[in-house]
Amino acid sequence: MENVVRNVDRTFIYIIGVSLILLTFITGLMIYFLIRYRAERNPVASDIRGNWPLELAWTIIPLIIAMSMFYLGWQSFLGLRNVPPGALNIDVHAMQFVYLFKYPNNKESENLCVVPRGRPVKFTITSEDVLHGFYLPAFRIKMDAIKGMKTYTWLYADKLGEYSILCTQFCGIGHADMHAVLKIVPEPEYEKWLSDK
Repeated sequence: MENVVRNVDRTFIYIIGVSLILLTFITGLMIYFLIRYRAERNPVASDIRGNWPLELAWTIIPLIIAMSMFYLGWQSFLGLRNVPPGALNIDVHAMQFVYLFKYPNNKESENLCVVPRGRPVKFTITSEDVLHGFYLPAFRIKMDAIKGMKTYTWLYADKLGEYSILCTQFCGIGHADMHAVLKIVPEPEYEKWLSDK
């Protein structure tokens, strides 16, 4: 199973890395030009208009860099949108100021989402009142919950543990307290939890 989190992280590292390289290169070039072409050493400014190789280079190189960033970002986006077949579907109902999770067997839990390890999990998200933001930072997932509309996102539950679920939209005076927990457990523990009343 492809790890979508790694793809998102790789994209961010690439963009930050290229940006730092460009910042260093451009700053160094600027300092060099300030010294090399200062007024005392170069009293008459050079005219580089019509230098088509230079104009072509400063058009094509940024285009290649921007398109490579777009490509990696697009691949990460597709990874977050393409839900694998056989994913466990959990309905998420956001409301002031809780998350309600509904499972395929009609079990409901409030502010606690339990999922089995080793399976993809699809969250079908909606809001019961105002705009909410379903945010799972550990899995690089953020999806708006909108009243009257269903959105979705998914994750691959690969590591046991408990992970924070937050709301990223200011949804009222209790917004700061609107948090839930995603708990990834072994399959037998999940089955037992699911069958408990």
